[in-house]
Amino acid sequence: MDISLVIPIFNEEENIPLLYAEIIEVLNATDYQYEMIFVDDGSSDSSVKVLENLSKEDEKVVVIALRRNFGQTAAMSAGFDHARGEIIVSMDGDLQNDPHDIPYMVAKINEGYDVVTGWRHDRKDPFISRKLPSMLANKLISWLTGVGLHDYGCTLKAFRHEVTENIHLYGEMHRFIPAIASGMGISFTEVKVNHRARRFGTSKYGISRTIRVVLDLMTVKFLLSYATRPLHVFGTVGVISAGIGFLMALVMTLQRFFAGVGLSDRPLLLLAVLLIFMGVQFVTMGLLAELIVRTYHESQKKPIYFVRRIIGRSSEDGE
Repeated sequence: MDISLVIPIFNEEENIPLLYAEIIEVLNATDYQYEMIFVDDGSSDSSVKVLENLSKEDEKVVVIALRRNFGQTAAMSAGFDHARGEIIVSMDGDLQNDPHDIPYMVAKINEGYDVVTGWRHDRKDPFISRKLPSMLANKLISWLTGVGLHDYGCTLKAFRHEVTENIHLYGEMHRFIPAIASGMGISFTEVKVNHRARRFGTSKYGISRTIRVVLDLMTVKFLLSYATRPLHVFGTVGVISAGIGFLMALVMTLQRFFAGVGLSDRPLLLLAVLLIFMGVQFVTMGLLAELIVRTYHESQKKPIYFVRRIIGRSSEDGE
């Protein structure tokens, strides 16, 4: 299997037949062996029925029906888990992503990239509710993660299979896959893709998602920078806090003994004690996090590194 298309679906009964027809038209004109994995995320319309009919007519169509609405991240994760292709392409099921961009993105993967992400440079969405929050979020994500992309929110992306099988998604983290995968040392590129206005149905996204994206961004930043050394972040904050509190307490102690300055009416004393206790708590939290991280990696045999390839060792050497 060359390509697995992973397409999350939520109340897209009118869009599914049109999307299927476009994909067939585009990919049948290539030599790729492919499958279409539609993941129904608890639709309340006839989406599942439409998908079942397509699956009966075409063996390339695989339908994964989730028990309820778990969200786009969970739907994409389910699709990744069941994908058999060497290259996995994710895309929306609302016809706003153009299937004609798929061969170009696959060609980019074949040039040697591990991840190819789409950039909706001419986005057909409302400015205030969709485009402006997205622009701000993209700049913030690029700055914090160090992975500079114009459009993190574009679902149209292509991955090598080994990238998706080493990534576990939670929350709203599907948009952060390039940033998360960067910790594996992958190579990625961004290409301009066609973006179309929605023809049927209503958008499931809005400005309210911004808060959830920011919270998930904090998680991604922590995972990228301190996932294997949490004591470095908690310990640093703790040492600074305790150090400032200790210096304040020391100054007030010297003033009490050598200048006769009283301590009972000085709020700084309480602040110094608070900072010292906070410092001890942060260091303790860091030590506990270190134990949790080691348990996590060792119990699951999860590697702390990823090998691209080994050169110069024959199979007989490892026997």
